[in-house]
Amino acid sequence: MNSFHTIAVPHKDILEKRFTLDTFAADLWDVFHQRGVDEYKDSIIFFEKTYLTEGLRNLLDIVERRVKGKGGDPVIQLQTPFGGGKTHALIAMYHKAPQWDVKPVVIVGTSLNPNKETLWGMLEQQLTGRISQLSGQVSPGKEAIRDLLNRHQPTMILMDEILQYTTRAAGIKVEDTTLAAQTIAFMQELTELSATLEKVALIITLPSSITEHYDESAELLYKKLQKVSGRVEKIYTPVQDFEISKIVRRRLFSHMDETQAQKVVNEFTTYAQKEGILPENTQPSEYRQRFMDSYPFLPEVIDVLYHRWGSYPEFQRTRGVLRLLALVIFSSMKSQIPYISLADFDLNHQELRQELLKHIGQEFNSIIDMDISGTTANAKKVDQLLGDAYRGLHLGSRTAAGIFIYSFSGGREQGVNLLDIKRIATTTQNPAAIISETLTQMENKLFYLQNIGAKYFFSIQANLNRILMNQKANVKEEQIQEFERELLQKNSCSGYFKVYIWETDPQKIPDTQDFKLLILETSSPSVMEDIRNKKGQTPRVYRNTIIFLNPVENERMAFHDTIRQQIAYRAIEKDPHLSLTKEQADTVKSQLKKISTNLNDGILRSYRVIMLPDREGFKRIDLGVPTYGISPLLDDEVYKRLRIENEILENINPIALKEKFLSKNEYVLTEQLYYSSLKTPGETRFRSRDALEKAVKEGVRKGMFGLGEMENNRPRYRYFKEEIESPISFEGNECIIRDFICIAQKQAEQRPEPEPQPGVIKQPEPVYGPEPPPEPEPVLTKDRLRLKFELPKGKVSNMMGVCNYLQSKFQRLKIELIAEDGGITDREYEDKILEAFNQSGIDLEE
Repeated sequence: MNSFHTIAVPHKDILEKRFTLDTFAADLWDVFHQRGVDEYKDSIIFFEKTYLTEGLRNLLDIVERRVKGKGGDPVIQLQTPFGGGKTHALIAMYHKAPQWDVKPVVIVGTSLNPNKETLWGMLEQQLTGRISQLSGQVSPGKEAIRDLLNRHQPTMILMDEILQYTTRAAGIKVEDTTLAAQTIAFMQELTELSATLEKVALIITLPSSITEHYDESAELLYKKLQKVSGRVEKIYTPVQDFEISKIVRRRLFSHMDETQAQKVVNEFTTYAQKEGILPENTQPSEYRQRFMDSYPFLPEVIDVLYHRWGSYPEFQRTRGVLRLLALVIFSSMKSQIPYISLADFDLNHQELRQELLKHIGQEFNSIIDMDISGTTANAKKVDQLLGDAYRGLHLGSRTAAGIFIYSFSGGREQGVNLLDIKRIATTTQNPAAIISETLTQMENKLFYLQNIGAKYFFSIQANLNRILMNQKANVKEEQIQEFERELLQKNSCSGYFKVYIWETDPQKIPDTQDFKLLILETSSPSVMEDIRNKKGQTPRVYRNTIIFLNPVENERMAFHDTIRQQIAYRAIEKDPHLSLTKEQADTVKSQLKKISTNLNDGILRSYRVIMLPDREGFKRIDLGVPTYGISPLLDDEVYKRLRIENEILENINPIALKEKFLSKNEYVLTEQLYYSSLKTPGETRFRSRDALEKAVKEGVRKGMFGLGEMENNRPRYRYFKEEIESPISFEGNECIIRDFICIAQKQAEQRPEPEPQPGVIKQPEPVYGPEPPPEPEPVLTKDRLRLKFELPKGKVSNMMGVCNYLQSKFQRLKIELIAEDGGITDREYEDKILEAFNQSGIDLEE
């Protein structure tokens, strides 16, 4: 599509930027005195740039017939909102006076001095060239006025801004009355007389709404003027709302390529219909015609400026719209846009910006810079977040500019809904749906954009984004740490473990049989090894009861930001000095509820790496990313995962005991069975001693193995395929025994003793019965071992496993330890060496 300014060619004064506010300010008094710009004082140029509305054509026709004695209304009141074309209509009649061969009288209240000039004096002066009969400050009366007008027919009296004159005249005393009272009396006499004279036309302008009056006294005068003129007048409105677009277009553009304009309008309307962004209850043909009437402006441009901005008393509607749009046209000349939308208003253009700010306040200047069009504006950041396909379209900046223009009015209406935003901010080069994503990003990034009741608008009150950002900046790291620690405590109370949060001192972790979950603040292999191997300065006995839970650092950064948000929102909620709207207060509550879920999710995401002591160091188990919205306790998740991985056995199957401990052994001491799970890193952990006892008793009852004790270094069963009533001690010589040994021993007990035969030496009964064992009994080739070796640094823990194994095979284990090439003090020897032996109950032969 072609650029708009090649289709709709602006007038020369716009192209050359020779326009000022006066260019669009219609002033009847200046025209009467041949002053001001050519657009108004030159009748030819005036009618070239004036779109003759239906109302204006009708008005000119009525006045023409009246001054020619062919009927028509004698007294006409022009009543439109301020800036709605009243003065423009008077100028049109003034320029028509020579064609109608009528004497015009021009009276403009704002240009007269009540102390020196009266309405009746001005009437006589313009008709006769002097003031003689209608002098003084007292209304001259009907007969004097009749005589004057009768002698100068046809006469057309154009009276503008009479209310302003009357208001000022109220302060001037005239005998027992005021000049205002005399003026109202004159207006009543003039309107009544005009109706009786065949070729006299009286046209008066009055504002249409009380918002344009000055005070209560002015309102009273306004009502009196309406009353005295209303007896005989007809009220005409020269401009209807639907004609504003054509008026604006005629005034701003010298030439229009209708064919090319129709092409652009058709393409956009087709696009808007396809994307579903036409105004509600509007047919495509209707919108197409409206766009054609307003081209190159989208219809919304004229509507918003005329009705919303035009409701500011100082805006002066048509004049203000023309002034703003002239600035918009000039600032858009270098662009290649085929039409102009509210989103194309360049708020970096200082004249355009100041024209807007003078109605809404300079406080919005910084808001425009920060959120919309400044060098680092937040809307520009949104431009970059929408991806390469849309980055060059500046959709964030366009959307922000469009919403800004929609945000203001002199009345109560403000803001714009999503459908209208899509229509004004989109381009035909992208799907309109991307504007929804743009708005979502803007709500997160912009500081003064509000969204209340499905309406978006800018206000001087910072939105929650801005308040939140300030509060987040005030959150200290110590607060985050304290909050995180409290959250970890709250989420680690299931009772499966004794939980220690961020503890790194081995001395403070007891060496007990309980499972201990150590949640570390940072992942540190040295800290984990230190705690696993030592309790203070002594070796740790129950090393397999230590379980570590480490954070994932990249997840934790996001988790900390969520904590920061939570603290900030709580501060906002409790701050009595923040004047939050009801919608903002509701949003804070909603966000706190949402963040609460995010925190529970975040803690599971952040702390999810289990590190279990095993034979080769540590075994790593990642709990994985949690399901959002499901918030189990942290230690409960750890316990469940360890159960799934069979690292903790809760319900122990006797078969598992048999396969693990008796597949290669004839017997295993129950003490070793229980304590190895607590002491030996990597061994299977039993949920409790009771669970292990239950499994042993069940295995014995089902005949999977027997329970007995060691006699003369040999296992001797006591229970097999029977219930065990007494508790299992898990101490001393108590052991579980392979089933075939129990069977053999039981059969040997039940076989009767044979009678001894003379001369025959009795052979001992076989211990294992007539059935061969499943595996040959191992031959013990070494009944004593003496090992001598030098222990490398860092391998002490490896040798502990060897010692444990040897202790299970031999009744006595003596260790001679020689430490050389170093030294310790007597105090260290007593505290570190002797004390460790004493606590372990080992007699030391020094």
